[in-house]
Amino acid sequence: MKMSAMSMSGGMGSMSMGDGVPSLFYLQKMFWAAVGSAVALATLVNMYNKLLCRQRIAAARRGQAAPAKPTTFLTLSMATMAATCRELTYASSSISLGSKFSYATPTLGRMLLISAELVAVIVLCFYALHPSDQWQWEDIGYRTGFIACAQLPLIFLLAGKNNVIGLLVGASYERLNWLHRWTARVLFLTVTIHMGFWFADWYRYDYIKVKLTTDPITQRGFAAWVIMLWIVISSMAPVRTWNYEFFVVQHIVTFSGLIAAVYLHLPAENKVWIWIPIGLLVLDRLLRWLTLLYINIAIFHPRSKSNRLLASRATFEPLDCETTRITVTTPPTSWCPGQHVLLSCHTVAPFQSHPFTIASIPSDGKMEFLVKSKMGVTKRFLEYAEKQQTLPLLEHEHERGQRKTILIEGPYGRMRPLRQFDSVFLIAGSSGGTFTIPLLRDIVHKWKNVDSEPGSRWSWSGPSGVATRYLRCVWIVKSRAQYRWFAEKLVDVVQDVERLRGGGQNYEVEISIYVTCDEGFIAERKPSLQSERYATLRDQPGEISSVTSSGPNDEKAKLNAISIDLGSSAIDSQQESKLACGPNGTCCCRTTIEDEAAVASKDALCQCCCGEPEAKAVMESSNASTEFESSENQLRMTPTSRTQSTRDSTHPAIAILSGRPQPKSLIRKTLEQALGESAVVVCGPSGLVRNVRQSVVSLSDERAVHKGTGAQGIYLHAEAFEC
Repeated sequence: MKMSAMSMSGGMGSMSMGDGVPSLFYLQKMFWAAVGSAVALATLVNMYNKLLCRQRIAAARRGQAAPAKPTTFLTLSMATMAATCRELTYASSSISLGSKFSYATPTLGRMLLISAELVAVIVLCFYALHPSDQWQWEDIGYRTGFIACAQLPLIFLLAGKNNVIGLLVGASYERLNWLHRWTARVLFLTVTIHMGFWFADWYRYDYIKVKLTTDPITQRGFAAWVIMLWIVISSMAPVRTWNYEFFVVQHIVTFSGLIAAVYLHLPAENKVWIWIPIGLLVLDRLLRWLTLLYINIAIFHPRSKSNRLLASRATFEPLDCETTRITVTTPPTSWCPGQHVLLSCHTVAPFQSHPFTIASIPSDGKMEFLVKSKMGVTKRFLEYAEKQQTLPLLEHEHERGQRKTILIEGPYGRMRPLRQFDSVFLIAGSSGGTFTIPLLRDIVHKWKNVDSEPGSRWSWSGPSGVATRYLRCVWIVKSRAQYRWFAEKLVDVVQDVERLRGGGQNYEVEISIYVTCDEGFIAERKPSLQSERYATLRDQPGEISSVTSSGPNDEKAKLNAISIDLGSSAIDSQQESKLACGPNGTCCCRTTIEDEAAVASKDALCQCCCGEPEAKAVMESSNASTEFESSENQLRMTPTSRTQSTRDSTHPAIAILSGRPQPKSLIRKTLEQALGESAVVVCGPSGLVRNVRQSVVSLSDERAVHKGTGAQGIYLHAEAFEC
């Protein structure tokens, strides 16, 4: 007779369950052999990508015309394999749930990876056993329990901020977080099978209630299952986004309870699978604390010349669109564009640390964050900044009063260096610009300093140089107030590239700003269509169109100029009249612009019906210039409740349009002029990310990338956030 289910004695793992049936310890090793093989393969790919980057940069420094284009048999073969894998793994679809709701499925690559893990776990659970044979149900119960506890270290490996897997495969913790959640779900399924077969075995003898009420090991196992059920449910997106602070606290408490319950449930021979996760957790926390102390203690940063204990102090400045600019004037650490840090200010929001993307580049000499106010800590930051701005202090006292001591952890985030690609397409929605615009500025900065930047062939950062020759940046904002966040920086980018081109460099940059919910902008475009100035602009693309804007509230400042590229028309006629009303009755233009050179048609513009901006913004073409000058003077004299630039910087080369872009057509134009592999980077709401991802897959298939057509590869990097 077999031993009782939940009272396993030592030595069970090495016990044979029959001829040809592997031992339980052996199957646990097989699980980790499969995991190790997958990590090793990803590591090899990561190493190849790093070597490829070095090769391309070195080729660019030698003056090769198309350094990002594969030419050897090896690079051509790898490029073909990469293109095929990308088409397969980037693909995704959506499931319609009625007329108003739809569910976006994970990418096929993610589903394949999780399916592979699930298949491996199921095979290990049932290999050489027969679930239909009730006399083997106890054997299955034992085996599934052993396989389940072997999965615990993997979950903790994927959860840490400093995890070995991420270091090997070239991915940061936030890009492995989805895998952490799905691995936990596979573990929950394994544990449920484990419990189900024991319950099925006991049910034959009407013994389930007895075991649950009298056997401590069974009780602890059932408690662990209940805790794991809650962890799986609470880790789903609706709960996480509902209240992130609550999610973090309860997650720490519940996984601590899970570890305790599982430890008490397992036999002595399996307790090692609990000590490994505990060791990984302690190691991760230790590394994080040591890094935190090194970055933030002033004694380690003598150049900061601070007589305080902590090195970092920041100013908080309120901006339009419920946004706070946090500026660290003496950054205690270096970073790469696109990275983020965990920032905390305990005097404003005690005992909280949140991730924020760094909106500046190292050459700025300061670390800057643009934090959108929603709830919790972000709302407290804005309230504090607004309060400080209204205090009746002298200017120098005002500045000192705003500076707060902060703690910085990080930076975190990894991506392939964009300077290795021939062409780079950047698209962002709303605050996603804090991710893409620093990437744009960083490449232009490297163009300017290509011969003076440090870096050798064998250095950790690789050789200095840039293989990129073309940059395309698209930023979708709700209002011109958001555009002001980076207005001057974008103008600097255009002017820097103009100077480089004037010096004989063959670099090119194109920037477009799409404004979707600014009724003042929409209204002011209509009268300009009927003016002689519009006719002049149509014949001379790139001129500055002088307009005025009167908003219904003090947060809508007047713009001094809006530039727009005009040409022959091609806007999707099915989208022309699609409008929606945004907050406070503002008009949100849903027109999809298929071609940016298509704004010459009056019918192409949005006809706003949500508010009354048109009556306030209509102007005669004959006095457009006069009104603009008056508006500009008034802007200098009128105080506002939020800090804003003294001027709205623009440039004829920056196209500012009303509506929404069609990512596929914009990406296609970038790919058509590319001489080597291109990179597409998107950051924004999940809908935008999904649209761009589908566009990349469609274009890769349509152009038959690396399949004999001459079309070059497309690398996609996607960062999504919830709005």
